[in-house]
Amino acid sequence: MKNIKINTISNSKFKHYFLLLSSCFFLLTSCGEKKTEEAPEEEKSETEVALTEVQFKSIGIETGTIEMKNLNTVIKANGYTVVPPQNMANVSTLIGGVVKDIYVLEGTYVDKGKTLATIQNLEVTEMQEDYNSAIANIEYLQLEYNRQKTLSDENVNPRKTFQEVKSKLAVERARAQAAKNKLQALNVSLKGSTSLIPIISPISGYVGKISITKGAFAETGITLFEVVDNSQMHLDLNVFEKDLGKISVNQEVDFVLTNQSNKSIKGKIFGINKSFSNESKTVAVHAKINPSDAKNLISGMYVAANINITNQTVQALPKDAIVRNGDKYYIYIQEEHQQEATKTKVEGQKEKEHNEIHFKAIEVVPGTTDLGYTEVKLVDEVPTDAKIVIKGAFYLLATSKGGGEHEH
Repeated sequence: MKNIKINTISNSKFKHYFLLLSSCFFLLTSCGEKKTEEAPEEEKSETEVALTEVQFKSIGIETGTIEMKNLNTVIKANGYTVVPPQNMANVSTLIGGVVKDIYVLEGTYVDKGKTLATIQNLEVTEMQEDYNSAIANIEYLQLEYNRQKTLSDENVNPRKTFQEVKSKLAVERARAQAAKNKLQALNVSLKGSTSLIPIISPISGYVGKISITKGAFAETGITLFEVVDNSQMHLDLNVFEKDLGKISVNQEVDFVLTNQSNKSIKGKIFGINKSFSNESKTVAVHAKINPSDAKNLISGMYVAANINITNQTVQALPKDAIVRNGDKYYIYIQEEHQQEATKTKVEGQKEKEHNEIHFKAIEVVPGTTDLGYTEVKLVDEVPTDAKIVIKGAFYLLATSKGGGEHEH
Protein backbone atom coordinates (compact mmCIF):
# COMPACT_ATOMS: atom_id res chain seq x y z
CA MET A 1 0.00 0.00 0.00
CA LYS A 2 2.83 2.35 0.76
CA ASN A 3 4.44 1.76 -2.65
CA ILE A 4 1.23 2.55 -4.44
CA LYS A 5 0.93 5.87 -2.66
CA ILE A 6 4.47 6.91 -3.56
CA ASN A 7 3.88 6.22 -7.25
CA THR A 8 0.72 8.29 -7.20
CA ILE A 9 2.58 11.29 -5.81
CA SER A 10 5.37 10.95 -8.37
CA ASN A 11 2.94 10.91 -11.27
CA SER A 12 1.27 14.06 -9.92
CA LYS A 13 4.57 15.93 -9.74
CA PHE A 14 5.47 14.87 -13.25
CA LYS A 15 2.22 16.27 -14.62
CA HIS A 16 2.84 19.53 -12.81
CA TYR A 17 6.33 19.94 -14.26
CA PHE A 18 5.09 19.07 -17.75
CA LEU A 19 2.41 21.77 -17.66
CA LEU A 20 4.93 24.36 -16.41
CA LEU A 21 7.41 23.59 -19.20
CA SER A 22 4.64 23.75 -21.83
CA SER A 23 3.55 27.19 -20.62
CA CYS A 24 7.10 28.55 -20.77
CA PHE A 25 7.58 27.20 -24.31
CA PHE A 26 4.31 28.81 -25.41
CA LEU A 27 5.32 32.16 -23.93
CA LEU A 28 8.73 32.08 -25.60
CA THR A 29 7.19 31.17 -28.93
CA SER A 30 4.62 33.98 -28.68
CA CYS A 31 7.27 36.55 -27.81
CA GLY A 32 9.38 35.43 -30.76
CA GLU A 33 6.43 35.79 -33.14
CA LYS A 34 5.54 39.20 -31.71
CA LYS A 35 9.08 40.44 -32.17
CA THR A 36 9.06 39.14 -35.71
CA GLU A 37 5.77 40.93 -36.44
CA GLU A 38 6.90 44.21 -34.87
CA ALA A 39 10.23 44.30 -36.70
CA PRO A 40 10.32 47.68 -38.46
CA GLU A 41 10.21 47.73 -42.23
CA GLU A 42 13.20 49.07 -44.05
CA GLU A 43 12.65 52.72 -44.94
CA LYS A 44 12.13 53.21 -48.63
CA SER A 45 14.43 55.74 -50.33
CA GLU A 46 12.66 58.62 -52.06
CA THR A 47 15.56 59.20 -54.46
CA GLU A 48 15.23 55.80 -56.16
CA VAL A 49 12.22 54.67 -58.18
CA ALA A 50 11.78 51.40 -60.08
CA LEU A 51 9.11 50.73 -62.71
CA THR A 52 8.28 47.70 -64.77
CA GLU A 53 8.17 47.97 -68.53
CA VAL A 54 4.39 47.78 -68.39
CA GLN A 55 4.24 50.72 -65.96
CA PHE A 56 6.81 52.62 -68.03
CA LYS A 57 4.69 52.33 -71.18
CA SER A 58 1.30 52.87 -69.55
CA ILE A 59 2.42 56.08 -67.85
CA GLY A 60 3.88 57.41 -71.08
CA ILE A 61 7.21 58.48 -69.62
CA GLU A 62 9.39 60.41 -72.07
CA THR A 63 13.06 61.26 -71.70
CA GLY A 64 15.26 63.98 -73.14
CA THR A 65 18.39 65.98 -72.43
CA ILE A 66 19.25 69.40 -71.07
CA GLU A 67 18.98 72.04 -73.80
CA MET A 68 20.49 75.50 -74.20
CA LYS A 69 17.62 78.01 -74.52
CA ASN A 70 17.31 81.77 -74.89
CA LEU A 71 15.08 82.55 -71.91
CA ASN A 72 13.80 85.90 -70.82
CA THR A 73 15.34 86.31 -67.37
CA VAL A 74 13.49 88.37 -64.78
CA ILE A 75 14.18 90.34 -61.62
CA LYS A 76 11.55 89.94 -58.94
CA ALA A 77 10.39 93.05 -57.09
CA ASN A 78 7.55 93.99 -54.78
CA GLY A 79 5.72 97.27 -54.60
CA TYR A 80 2.42 99.14 -54.67
CA THR A 81 0.08 100.78 -57.12
CA VAL A 82 0.38 104.57 -56.98
CA VAL A 83 -1.53 107.46 -58.51
CA PRO A 84 0.76 110.36 -59.58
CA PRO A 85 0.16 113.71 -57.87
CA GLN A 86 -1.19 115.34 -61.03
CA ASN A 87 -3.95 112.73 -61.15
CA MET A 88 -5.14 113.30 -57.58
CA ALA A 89 -7.09 116.30 -56.34
CA ASN A 90 -7.91 117.43 -52.81
CA VAL A 91 -10.70 119.92 -53.46
CA SER A 92 -11.07 122.83 -51.02
CA THR A 93 -12.45 126.38 -51.05
CA LEU A 94 -10.67 129.73 -51.12
CA ILE A 95 -13.34 131.34 -48.99
CA GLY A 96 -15.36 129.91 -46.12
CA GLY A 97 -19.08 129.44 -46.18
CA VAL A 98 -22.06 127.31 -45.26
CA VAL A 99 -22.57 124.16 -47.35
CA LYS A 100 -25.76 124.68 -49.31
CA ASP A 101 -25.95 121.54 -51.52
CA ILE A 102 -23.87 118.41 -52.24
CA TYR A 103 -24.36 116.90 -55.71
CA VAL A 104 -22.17 113.75 -55.70
CA LEU A 105 -21.64 110.57 -53.72
CA GLU A 106 -18.44 108.73 -52.87
CA GLY A 107 -17.37 106.38 -55.65
CA THR A 108 -19.15 108.24 -58.46
CA TYR A 109 -17.27 109.32 -61.60
CA VAL A 110 -17.17 113.05 -62.39
CA ASP A 111 -15.83 115.01 -65.35
CA LYS A 112 -13.47 117.95 -65.03
CA GLY A 113 -15.48 121.10 -64.23
CA LYS A 114 -18.34 119.22 -62.58
CA THR A 115 -19.96 121.07 -59.64
CA LEU A 116 -19.51 118.90 -56.57
CA ALA A 117 -21.26 121.20 -54.09
CA THR A 118 -22.18 124.83 -53.40
CA ILE A 119 -21.40 126.96 -50.36
CA GLN A 120 -22.95 130.29 -49.43
CA ASN A 121 -21.04 133.47 -48.50
CA LEU A 122 -22.45 137.02 -48.69
CA GLU A 123 -19.01 138.45 -49.48
CA VAL A 124 -19.37 137.08 -53.00
CA THR A 125 -22.27 139.46 -53.62
CA GLU A 126 -20.06 142.40 -52.62
CA MET A 127 -17.35 141.22 -55.03
CA GLN A 128 -19.85 141.19 -57.89
CA GLU A 129 -21.09 144.67 -56.92
CA ASP A 130 -17.52 145.98 -56.89
CA TYR A 131 -16.87 144.52 -60.31
CA ASN A 132 -20.08 145.86 -61.87
CA SER A 133 -19.53 149.28 -60.29
CA ALA A 134 -15.97 149.44 -61.60
CA ILE A 135 -17.10 148.46 -65.09
CA ALA A 136 -19.74 151.23 -65.07
CA ASN A 137 -17.18 153.82 -63.92
CA ILE A 138 -14.75 152.66 -66.58
CA GLU A 139 -17.33 153.26 -69.31
CA TYR A 140 -17.97 156.83 -68.07
CA LEU A 141 -14.29 157.62 -67.47
CA GLN A 142 -13.34 156.25 -70.88
CA LEU A 143 -15.67 158.75 -72.56
CA GLU A 144 -14.39 161.55 -70.33
CA TYR A 145 -10.82 160.48 -71.05
CA ASN A 146 -11.39 160.72 -74.80
CA ARG A 147 -13.03 164.17 -74.47
CA GLN A 148 -10.32 165.60 -72.20
CA LYS A 149 -7.60 164.25 -74.43
CA THR A 150 -9.07 166.06 -77.43
CA LEU A 151 -9.41 169.33 -75.46
CA SER A 152 -5.91 168.97 -74.13
CA ASP A 153 -4.46 168.39 -77.56
CA GLU A 154 -6.22 171.60 -78.75
CA ASN A 155 -4.99 173.47 -75.64
CA VAL A 156 -8.57 174.27 -74.65
CA ASN A 157 -8.41 172.73 -71.15
CA PRO A 158 -5.46 172.54 -68.83
CA ARG A 159 -3.25 169.43 -69.05
CA LYS A 160 -3.88 168.78 -65.37
CA THR A 161 -7.60 168.00 -65.92
CA PHE A 162 -6.71 165.37 -68.51
CA GLN A 163 -4.19 163.73 -66.15
CA GLU A 164 -6.80 163.52 -63.36
CA VAL A 165 -9.29 161.72 -65.61
CA LYS A 166 -6.54 159.38 -66.84
CA SER A 167 -5.60 158.50 -63.25
CA LYS A 168 -9.21 157.78 -62.21
CA LEU A 169 -9.65 155.50 -65.25
CA ALA A 170 -6.56 153.48 -64.29
CA VAL A 171 -7.82 153.08 -60.70
CA GLU A 172 -11.22 151.79 -61.82
CA ARG A 173 -9.64 149.41 -64.27
CA ALA A 174 -7.45 147.99 -61.49
CA ARG A 175 -10.47 147.65 -59.18
CA ALA A 176 -12.45 145.85 -61.85
CA GLN A 177 -9.56 143.46 -62.61
CA ALA A 178 -9.12 142.64 -58.90
CA ALA A 179 -12.82 141.87 -58.49
CA LYS A 180 -12.75 139.79 -61.69
CA ASN A 181 -9.76 137.74 -60.48
CA LYS A 182 -11.50 136.97 -57.18
CA LEU A 183 -14.74 135.91 -58.84
CA GLN A 184 -12.94 133.73 -61.40
CA ALA A 185 -10.87 132.05 -58.68
CA LEU A 186 -14.12 131.23 -56.90
CA ASN A 187 -15.70 130.01 -60.17
CA VAL A 188 -18.46 132.62 -59.77
CA SER A 189 -20.05 134.30 -62.78
CA LEU A 190 -19.10 137.93 -63.42
CA LYS A 191 -22.67 138.78 -64.32
CA GLY A 192 -25.68 138.79 -62.07
CA SER A 193 -25.78 138.73 -58.30
CA THR A 194 -25.39 135.59 -56.17
CA SER A 195 -24.04 134.48 -52.82
CA LEU A 196 -23.38 130.85 -53.86
CA ILE A 197 -19.89 129.54 -54.58
CA PRO A 198 -19.65 126.34 -56.69
CA ILE A 199 -17.05 123.74 -55.65
CA ILE A 200 -15.65 122.50 -58.98
CA SER A 201 -13.73 119.28 -59.67
CA PRO A 202 -10.34 120.25 -61.19
CA ILE A 203 -9.87 116.82 -62.85
CA SER A 204 -11.93 113.92 -64.18
CA GLY A 205 -12.00 110.89 -61.90
CA TYR A 206 -13.74 109.09 -59.08
CA VAL A 207 -14.92 110.90 -55.97
CA GLY A 208 -13.17 109.58 -52.89
CA LYS A 209 -13.77 110.75 -49.35
CA ILE A 210 -16.33 113.53 -48.80
CA SER A 211 -15.49 115.52 -45.68
CA ILE A 212 -18.47 117.88 -45.48
CA THR A 213 -22.17 117.65 -44.75
CA LYS A 214 -25.04 119.86 -45.77
CA GLY A 215 -25.42 122.87 -43.47
CA ALA A 216 -21.89 122.60 -42.08
CA PHE A 217 -19.40 125.45 -42.32
CA ALA A 218 -16.65 124.78 -44.88
CA GLU A 219 -13.39 126.37 -43.84
CA THR A 220 -10.58 127.46 -46.13
CA GLY A 221 -7.60 125.11 -46.45
CA ILE A 222 -9.63 122.04 -45.44
CA THR A 223 -10.12 119.22 -47.97
CA LEU A 224 -13.80 118.92 -48.84
CA PHE A 225 -13.57 116.23 -51.58
CA GLU A 226 -10.99 113.80 -52.91
CA VAL A 227 -10.99 113.01 -56.64
CA VAL A 228 -8.73 110.31 -58.13
CA ASP A 229 -8.02 109.56 -61.79
CA ASN A 230 -6.97 105.88 -61.90
CA SER A 231 -6.34 105.81 -65.65
CA GLN A 232 -2.78 107.11 -65.19
CA MET A 233 -1.87 104.83 -62.26
CA HIS A 234 1.65 103.41 -62.12
CA LEU A 235 3.76 101.08 -59.98
CA ASP A 236 6.38 101.95 -57.41
CA LEU A 237 8.64 98.87 -57.25
CA ASN A 238 11.44 98.37 -54.72
CA VAL A 239 14.58 97.07 -56.45
CA PHE A 240 17.68 96.04 -54.50
CA GLU A 241 21.02 97.67 -55.13
CA LYS A 242 22.59 94.50 -56.62
CA ASP A 243 19.96 94.44 -59.42
CA LEU A 244 20.08 98.14 -60.37
CA GLY A 245 22.67 97.62 -63.11
CA LYS A 246 20.23 95.39 -65.01
CA ILE A 247 17.30 97.83 -64.87
CA SER A 248 16.66 100.38 -67.61
CA VAL A 249 13.84 102.54 -68.94
CA ASN A 250 11.33 100.90 -71.34
CA GLN A 251 11.79 97.39 -69.92
CA GLU A 252 8.52 95.50 -69.66
CA VAL A 253 7.04 94.49 -66.32
CA ASP A 254 4.62 91.67 -65.56
CA PHE A 255 2.93 91.87 -62.18
CA VAL A 256 0.13 90.23 -60.28
CA LEU A 257 -2.21 91.57 -57.63
CA THR A 258 -1.63 89.15 -54.76
CA ASN A 259 -5.04 89.86 -53.26
CA GLN A 260 -6.96 89.85 -56.56
CA SER A 261 -6.83 86.21 -57.77
CA ASN A 262 -3.27 86.72 -59.06
CA LYS A 263 -4.49 88.49 -62.19
CA SER A 264 -1.51 89.24 -64.46
CA ILE A 265 -1.09 92.81 -65.75
CA LYS A 266 1.61 94.39 -67.92
CA GLY A 267 3.46 97.68 -67.65
CA LYS A 268 6.63 99.48 -68.76
CA ILE A 269 9.37 101.23 -66.76
CA PHE A 270 9.51 105.00 -67.29
CA GLY A 271 11.66 106.21 -64.41
CA ILE A 272 14.29 105.12 -61.88
CA ASN A 273 15.01 107.05 -58.68
CA LYS A 274 18.55 108.22 -58.02
CA SER A 275 18.42 107.79 -54.26
CA PHE A 276 17.67 105.01 -51.78
CA SER A 277 14.24 104.69 -50.20
CA ASN A 278 14.71 105.32 -46.48
CA GLU A 279 16.98 102.68 -44.90
CA SER A 280 15.76 99.70 -46.94
CA LYS A 281 18.69 99.88 -49.39
CA THR A 282 16.21 99.65 -52.24
CA VAL A 283 15.57 102.09 -55.06
CA ALA A 284 12.09 102.99 -56.32
CA VAL A 285 11.50 102.03 -59.94
CA HIS A 286 8.41 103.51 -61.59
CA ALA A 287 6.42 101.58 -64.20
CA LYS A 288 3.42 102.81 -66.15
CA ILE A 289 0.42 100.47 -66.30
CA ASN A 290 -1.58 99.96 -69.48
CA PRO A 291 -4.61 102.32 -69.19
CA SER A 292 -7.06 99.52 -70.06
CA ASP A 293 -5.85 97.54 -67.03
CA ALA A 294 -5.42 100.49 -64.66
CA LYS A 295 -9.04 101.66 -64.54
CA ASN A 296 -10.11 98.94 -62.09
CA LEU A 297 -7.12 99.34 -59.77
CA ILE A 298 -6.98 101.20 -56.48
CA SER A 299 -4.03 103.15 -55.17
CA GLY A 300 -2.07 101.24 -52.53
CA MET A 301 -2.60 97.68 -53.84
CA TYR A 302 0.31 95.32 -53.07
CA VAL A 303 1.87 93.73 -56.16
CA ALA A 304 4.54 91.13 -56.95
CA ALA A 305 6.28 91.98 -60.22
CA ASN A 306 8.75 90.44 -62.66
CA ILE A 307 10.96 92.91 -64.52
CA ASN A 308 11.87 91.35 -67.87
CA ILE A 309 15.58 91.57 -68.69
CA THR A 310 17.24 90.82 -72.04
CA ASN A 311 17.31 87.21 -73.26
CA GLN A 312 20.16 84.96 -72.03
CA THR A 313 21.25 81.49 -73.14
CA VAL A 314 20.94 79.09 -70.20
CA GLN A 315 20.55 75.38 -69.46
CA ALA A 316 16.86 74.56 -69.52
CA LEU A 317 14.35 71.73 -69.40
CA PRO A 318 10.59 71.60 -70.04
CA LYS A 319 8.93 72.93 -66.90
CA ASP A 320 7.10 69.60 -66.32
CA ALA A 321 10.47 67.87 -65.88
CA ILE A 322 11.02 69.64 -62.56
CA VAL A 323 9.14 68.54 -59.44
CA ARG A 324 9.07 69.91 -55.94
CA ASN A 325 9.46 67.79 -52.84
CA GLY A 326 9.31 69.86 -49.68
CA ASP A 327 11.64 72.84 -50.06
CA LYS A 328 13.78 71.26 -52.79
CA TYR A 329 13.41 70.69 -56.52
CA TYR A 330 14.37 67.56 -58.44
CA ILE A 331 14.63 66.01 -61.89
CA TYR A 332 14.72 62.26 -62.62
CA ILE A 333 17.31 60.50 -64.77
CA GLN A 334 16.99 56.98 -66.14
CA GLU A 335 19.72 54.61 -64.93
CA GLU A 336 20.25 52.18 -67.79
CA HIS A 337 22.87 50.10 -66.03
CA GLN A 338 20.54 49.29 -63.14
CA GLN A 339 17.86 47.50 -65.13
CA GLU A 340 16.99 44.30 -63.30
CA ALA A 341 14.86 41.27 -64.10
CA THR A 342 12.33 40.19 -61.48
CA LYS A 343 10.03 37.19 -61.47
CA THR A 344 6.47 37.01 -60.27
CA LYS A 345 4.33 33.93 -59.87
CA VAL A 346 0.58 33.93 -60.16
CA GLU A 347 -1.34 31.02 -58.70
CA GLY A 348 -2.02 28.37 -61.34
CA GLN A 349 0.32 30.05 -63.90
CA LYS A 350 3.96 29.88 -64.81
CA GLU A 351 6.46 32.41 -63.50
CA LYS A 352 6.67 35.62 -65.57
CA GLU A 353 9.79 37.74 -65.88
CA HIS A 354 9.59 41.59 -65.69
CA ASN A 355 12.40 44.04 -66.52
CA GLU A 356 12.59 46.89 -63.99
CA ILE A 357 13.71 50.35 -65.10
CA HIS A 358 15.34 52.46 -62.38
CA PHE A 359 15.23 56.21 -62.01
CA LYS A 360 17.21 58.47 -59.68
CA ALA A 361 16.19 61.91 -58.35
CA ILE A 362 18.78 64.68 -58.87
CA GLU A 363 18.48 67.96 -56.98
CA VAL A 364 18.41 71.15 -59.07
CA VAL A 365 17.92 74.87 -58.51
CA PRO A 366 15.26 76.25 -60.89
CA GLY A 367 15.56 79.69 -62.42
CA THR A 368 13.35 81.71 -64.71
CA THR A 369 10.52 80.10 -66.68
CA ASP A 370 9.72 81.26 -70.21
CA LEU A 371 8.10 79.71 -73.29
CA GLY A 372 7.39 76.46 -71.40
CA TYR A 373 11.02 75.94 -70.34
CA THR A 374 12.65 76.49 -66.95
CA GLU A 375 16.27 77.33 -66.32
CA VAL A 376 18.01 74.65 -64.21
CA LYS A 377 21.23 74.74 -62.22
CA LEU A 378 22.51 71.26 -61.30
CA VAL A 379 23.56 70.68 -57.70
CA ASP A 380 25.41 67.46 -58.68
CA GLU A 381 27.13 66.72 -61.98
CA VAL A 382 25.06 64.80 -64.52
CA PRO A 383 26.45 63.08 -67.65
CA THR A 384 25.80 65.05 -70.81
CA ASP A 385 24.07 62.05 -72.41
CA ALA A 386 21.88 61.29 -69.36
CA LYS A 387 18.26 60.45 -70.14
CA ILE A 388 16.23 62.99 -68.19
CA VAL A 389 12.53 62.40 -67.63
CA ILE A 390 10.67 65.28 -69.31
CA LYS A 391 7.20 63.73 -69.05
CA GLY A 392 5.90 61.69 -66.10
CA ALA A 393 8.15 63.15 -63.39
CA PHE A 394 5.12 63.80 -61.17
CA TYR A 395 4.21 60.12 -61.25
CA LEU A 396 7.76 59.12 -60.26
CA LEU A 397 7.68 61.52 -57.32
CA ALA A 398 4.32 60.16 -56.17
CA THR A 399 5.59 56.60 -56.50
CA SER A 400 8.69 57.36 -54.45
CA LYS A 401 6.46 58.77 -51.72
CA GLY A 402 4.18 55.79 -51.74
CA GLY A 403 1.49 57.41 -53.89
CA GLY A 404 1.24 60.49 -51.66
CA GLU A 405 0.57 64.04 -52.70
CA HIS A 406 3.15 65.96 -54.64
CA GLU A 407 3.75 69.55 -55.53
CA HIS A 408 4.73 71.34 -58.66
